[in-house]
Amino acid sequence: MGFVRTVCGDIPSDTLGVTYMHEHLIIESEIVEKNFKHIWLPSVSDAVTELGYCHEAGVRTFVDCMPMGSGGNIEKLKLISEQTNVNIVAATGMHTEKYYANDSDYLSLDSEDLAQRFIHDINKGAQETKSRAGIIKIATQGTILSPLEVRLFTAAATAHKETGAPILTHCEQGAGALQQIDLLLRLDVPLHHVTISHTDKSGDASYIEEILKSGVYVEFDQALRQAKDENPQSAHLMKKMVEGGFIKQLMLGTDGARRTLWTAHNGTPGLAWMILSWSTVLRNFGLTADEISTIFVKNPSKALSFHAKI
Repeated sequence: MGFVRTVCGDIPSDTLGVTYMHEHLIIESEIVEKNFKHIWLPSVSDAVTELGYCHEAGVRTFVDCMPMGSGGNIEKLKLISEQTNVNIVAATGMHTEKYYANDSDYLSLDSEDLAQRFIHDINKGAQETKSRAGIIKIATQGTILSPLEVRLFTAAATAHKETGAPILTHCEQGAGALQQIDLLLRLDVPLHHVTISHTDKSGDASYIEEILKSGVYVEFDQALRQAKDENPQSAHLMKKMVEGGFIKQLMLGTDGARRTLWTAHNGTPGLAWMILSWSTVLRNFGLTADEISTIFVKNPSKALSFHAKI
């Protein structure tokens, strides 16, 4: 049996329960507060309130995708986990460049030094705590990878091989996944250890099918933004991917980094909406209860598992 590394320790991978694969529970930094106030989420108590609704609805595990250095805070994530009795997986790695000060060493370190920082976060503890990261987050901003992005992916590959930690990627506006896959292959990263985010933003079924044919996991995360749509794009895409035979590679997250989406901030529809109502939408599109369970439970337990060092 594999294990998943949470902020409170390692747990068997088959005990995750319903899992949200791409969340933002804490985002705090001077850059975010100044430039991106709509995603400024510094409060433990607000997150506890929001996750309380989710726990009541049956959600048991959250993957927090804000890496250390860009607004993530692993100590606060541990407090949230302890107060809500939900599992939280924290991310090391890097987000896009806009979340870092010009003089941040994340932007200047070479790939080996970056890798050692990620390895320390995973094996020893992040941000001078004993709480450890359980996933490596990496990001690109388009279809042409910058030198910084190549350096980041190289560091992530090294850290994955040393620790066995899974990798999760950000695709800006859903684009660039195929280029990410190509680079990860050249870096000898087994693609069944990789989850790619945001591709349902593209709306392009053939593009997403090509991504899935590589063997990666894909998580769709636009459901909350389509809560009022009568004919939601992401449900159509999910149905098509299931019909295409990719059920074992599909997962869901909310990417809920918006104060306007949280019930705790008087927003709508709230993070719990995905398990409570998007599940119904998917059933109305023809997915079975077993398929929905595979997406929410079975696939995350595999995607988040640590593997033997390569």
